[in-house]
Parts: sequence; C-alpha cells; structure tokens
Amino acid sequence: MEILLPKRNDSAQTEKLLSRTVTVVGANGAGKSRFGVEIARRIQDHAFWLSAQKALCIMPPHEVWPGSIEAMYQEFMEYSYYVSKDTPTEFDQLLFLLLSEECRNLFEYKFKTPKGGHIDFPETRLDRVQKLWERVFPRNKMLRAEGRLLIQSENSEPFNPLRLSSGEKAVLYYIAGVLFAMPNAVILVEDPEFYLHHSIMKSLWDSIENLRKDCTFVYLTHDLDFAASRVESTCIWVRSFDADRMSWDYEFIRNDDSFPEGMYLDILGSRKPVLFIEGAATGSIDVKLYPYIFPEYTVKPLGGCNKVIEATRAFADLKEIHHLESRGIVDRDRRTEREVEYLRSRHVYVPEVAEVENLLMLEGVIRSVARRMKRNENKVFEIVKNNVIQLFAQEIESQALLHTRHRIRRDLEYKIDRRFNDIGSFEDHIDHLTDDTDVRGLYNMICSQFRTFVKNRDYRSILKVYNQKSMLTNSNVCNLCGLANKDKYLRVILSILREDRPEAEGIRSTIRACFGLDKEESHG
Repeated sequence: MEILLPKRNDSAQTEKLLSRTVTVVGANGAGKSRFGVEIARRIQDHAFWLSAQKALCIMPPHEVWPGSIEAMYQEFMEYSYYVSKDTPTEFDQLLFLLLSEECRNLFEYKFKTPKGGHIDFPETRLDRVQKLWERVFPRNKMLRAEGRLLIQSENSEPFNPLRLSSGEKAVLYYIAGVLFAMPNAVILVEDPEFYLHHSIMKSLWDSIENLRKDCTFVYLTHDLDFAASRVESTCIWVRSFDADRMSWDYEFIRNDDSFPEGMYLDILGSRKPVLFIEGAATGSIDVKLYPYIFPEYTVKPLGGCNKVIEATRAFADLKEIHHLESRGIVDRDRRTEREVEYLRSRHVYVPEVAEVENLLMLEGVIRSVARRMKRNENKVFEIVKNNVIQLFAQEIESQALLHTRHRIRRDLEYKIDRRFNDIGSFEDHIDHLTDDTDVRGLYNMICSQFRTFVKNRDYRSILKVYNQKSMLTNSNVCNLCGLANKDKYLRVILSILREDRPEAEGIRSTIRACFGLDKEESHG
C-alpha cells in the first residue's frame, strides 16, 4: 500500500512511499512514535497499531483507534451479553477475541452441517496462531479445553496463557494481533523487539509478515539488530522532530555495497562520530580499552586492519548522508613511516607503539597501576624497563628479520602495481624485480638501529618496533604490581578508567598522546 510520509523539515511536499516493509530507526526521543502516529493519521481507516509494551499493561484512559483490537472488543461488548468485563489489558482482549471467533465458528459449523452430511471445518485465526506459536516454541502446546485456551509445556500441567512470560505473551500478541488487522492494512509496530530474545526475532517477524502478505508493515524501533534483520525493508532514519512545525528531520538509509548494514545502522543510532578499530566484538583488548580512551566516539570493532581501513574510507564517502565524522585505528605492527603517514592522511591513526598490548606497557600506564596497587612506582617501572630491554636484546635478529620481510614485501607490491603497455614489458619488469633490492643490507641496517635502541636504553623506541604478545607476561609487570596475570592487570586499568578521576585522565592522556592526537584533533 502507498504510504504518505510525514512532512520533512526542509520540504513542503508530501512524499509517497510504496514498500511492503518500512523500518523507522531513531534514538530515544528523536520522534519515531510521533512519526508513526502521523503516518497512521494520514492513512486513517487502514492503520492498525501494535505495541506489546502497552498491550501487556493496564493503560490509563486514552483514544481508541478505529479498527484496533480494543475497538473490536468494545464492539463485542455492545451486543454480546456474555462478553467478560474482566479484560484489563489489550492482551486479555485479544485472547477473548480469539476464543469468541472460535466459538462462533463452532456454532456456525453445527447449524450448517446437514443431517448425516459433512462439510470442512473452516481454519480459524486461533488455528493459524497455534501453528506458528508451536513452531516458535516447539516444547509448548496450545490446547483448547472446555471453552478455554490453555498452554502446556513439557512435564507441566496445562495453564492459563496469562501465566506465560512477558516474552511468550509478546509472541502470542504479535502473531494473533496481525491476524485481526483489516485487509490491506498498514500495520504499525512500536518497538517490535520488545520482550523478544534476539535468537528468535528475525525468524519470528519473517513468519508474521508471511501471515499477512496483503499488509504493509511499518516498524518503529531503536534496536539496530532488529533494523538490520529487515533486509528487504525501506529504512528511514529519524533524526529529530520539530513540534512547532509538526515536521521531522529524516533520511532514507541505503545499503552500501562496501558497508554491512548492521554496522551502518549501529553507527547512526548513536549520533556520535565513529571510531573503527581492530579486534573481535568481545574479549579483545582494543574493544575493552578504546571506549574509555575515546569516550566521544562510538567504537566499532571490525576484526582485521584491512576492514578498518576500508570502512573508514566508505563511511567518509557517505558523509553527505549521515553527517558524522569517522576515524580508524590500526596497530603499527612493522609499518614504515611512509605507510603510517599515508594512513593518517586517510584518517586512520596509528599509535607510536607496535601493537595495542604495548599501550599497556607505556610508562604512564605502568606507574598508574603501580600506584593503585600501593607499589613503589619508580621501582616497578625501572625493573619493567630493564626486563623489556633485555627481552628485546635477545630477539634483535628475529625482530629485524620480521621487519625486513615486511619492507621487502611492501616494496615489491609497489613495484608490481606499476602499469605496463604489453606483456613483454611486464615480463622484463618481473625478471629484474629484485635487482636493486639489497635484502642483507636492509636487514643489517635494521639490526644496527635496534642495537642502538638497546644501547641507549630507548624504551619508547623499543615499544614502537617490538611485536611480542608475551611482553606483558615476560616483563613481569603484573607480578611487580601484585597482580596474578595480564587479565587482572588490564582489569585494574579499566577500573581506573571507569572511575574517571585524575588517575584515569593520566592514563587516557598517556595513551592519546601515543596517537599524536589531542582532544580537539580527535573531535575533528
């Protein structure tokens, strides 16, 4: 069905939308519900509203929408003397409507069946509800006994549906509710994720939509997992509502090929600039640490460094739509200064340490943890510094080899990427690709540089080039601070940052300085 969209802040024209499903996304207070009410007002008799949050509660006096579940129940009350008055919620009223239709069909079946003849019993709404309900909850059976609707779980006696959990009631309400919508309705669902577990949310709403293929579904949500699950839906991002002009600031969100929609919507929901980082969504040091170091950003982990670089570029390309700044952070690893400068020019920042673990080895961080654990910070840091220098000295050759391999590989990649007019030129180029590559000379130069770091006891320069995941453990920093392992060491750092006292600002400033960023720069 064609939907007339609410008025935009920047337009006097009424926009029309033809789409089977529409997902309206926005932060709390952005005006999503009012947006839905305005859609309902414009389509009038074809609007059908569902809200499990309100349906399961006793609501104060309010306007009753024509064609709503409550309106249908009130109609029954007018001409049916057997209608129960004890139906305080819309959920109760819906159960009554289901059973009333079931009884009415039984009466009609009885009167229409010829003596000795046979006619097929019609499929009722309750039959359709039962099929989907038992598919969603295979261990729960829906029973009809003595004019009552009952639920029976495994190893339990049948019980009243009013004893279901809120999540189970919500599922029953949504399934049954859509079946009472008028033909070709626009079904507006407020907070469709409410009470539902994420594991069933997508499949449930896919099935519910299939129950009413004649209807248009409009979802009003701030749950970005739900929004991302509506893969074929037209998505509208509502930014704000102007009550004086009765207009909205909203945009259509497209699914860009280089951008996962779930990630894209997640960013829009926060209204903060975004910081893409390496690391898994849970468990990695990056994900635990960076939200406290860069609280002005929405931190989004993407896994590998290539994904961070590509996402930062893609999000910047879409800036005219979302108007948000984006940055990326990747580990330095063995990148050259040339590579680092290139990434920084693309708003991907690289710390002055080899990897994220080395941030926890910065002098300011070690001293803060030592003070928190009532240790002598000067003594702790000096011992840790000596241990790291000794560890690095023992690995100079192996570390230099890793750096040499990286630089040679990158140099060859740059050379291969040149353009050639014919295969002969390319073949000749490949034959002489390494003619001017002095592998041994580069290796010796890096070894010499690393030995200079050790000789000068240059702790910061060592952290910049030393890739060693076991450094936290082997440097003995945890034991010196009175902590059993690196997990507990990280936990103390995070607990300091959560308190947001001067000690937290000290750690935050130390780590931010390692990126060469002050607060003003990182905001920009």
